[in-house]
Amino acid sequence: MATSELTEKPPGRPEDIKAVPVRRPGRWIAAVIVLIIAASLIRSAILDTGPNKGFQWSIVGHYLFDANVLHGAVVTIRLTALAMAIGIVLGVVLAVMRLSPNWLVSGASWVYIWFFRGTPLLVQILFWNNIGALYKTIVLGVPFGGPGLIHANPNSLIPTSVAVVLALGLNEGAYMAEIVRAGIISVGEGQSEAAQSLGMGRLQIMRLIVLPQAIRVIVPPTGNEVISMLKNTSLASVVAYGELLYSVQLIYSVNYKTIPLLLVSVFWYLVMTSVLYVAQYFIERRYGRGFTRAEQAGLRERWFALGSRGAT
Repeated sequence: MATSELTEKPPGRPEDIKAVPVRRPGRWIAAVIVLIIAASLIRSAILDTGPNKGFQWSIVGHYLFDANVLHGAVVTIRLTALAMAIGIVLGVVLAVMRLSPNWLVSGASWVYIWFFRGTPLLVQILFWNNIGALYKTIVLGVPFGGPGLIHANPNSLIPTSVAVVLALGLNEGAYMAEIVRAGIISVGEGQSEAAQSLGMGRLQIMRLIVLPQAIRVIVPPTGNEVISMLKNTSLASVVAYGELLYSVQLIYSVNYKTIPLLLVSVFWYLVMTSVLYVAQYFIERRYGRGFTRAEQAGLRERWFALGSRGAT
């Protein structure tokens, strides 16, 4: 080895790498466009600078806490609670039937879900409200010519309030059935097999083993369904049922202040749905305990896929 190579100094410390951030002008341009549009909308809403001053915030404030409007909001909440109670109970029954090994029971559940998910909710509300045009008399008793125990007029047995609750509840049952079925399927089959080896029956396994574990998958998308149900109650206005939207319609049909009164209904719908959003957040946190972050992300996607559906 040459002497010059031995006396040569080791190379010095390399220079620091200068990281240059990637320039993304498209993001800034998009942000500026969004800010301009948002500022224009806020300015037009606050200053009310239209030729006809369409927002009329003074009218909105006057009717915001009107007794009829508040009564309509209470009716909307009550209607949502009743319809969801029917939908949840019916959904559990239909889901268990859907997973039954008996093809007749499973087929009946499938036909129900297929029919109520395949027809618009508005049509179902109109159908139940006009059931008297189809059946002149409702007879409950022994079928095929047997004695009837109950004879009733459909219009008295199913008034508008009952028709709306039935339409919303029966429709919701079809969607809840799919949510509950997905929750039941998420529980491993090994647990059911172990319970069977202990001599437990199928319904006992479902009640004591499967459903308590499936509830963590069922509950979060049910929150989405409650929010959708609260908004779908506005469809009851087509049959003159006194929920929030119909109460507002009665007022602006007299004073012709359509836009301000619709803004009143928008305000109360946003208040009610916001409360439900907060409740859903805490429910998701409660039932998401014990999962890793990746599992929570996967569950959240599954919850929203199960719970979300288009407007009917």
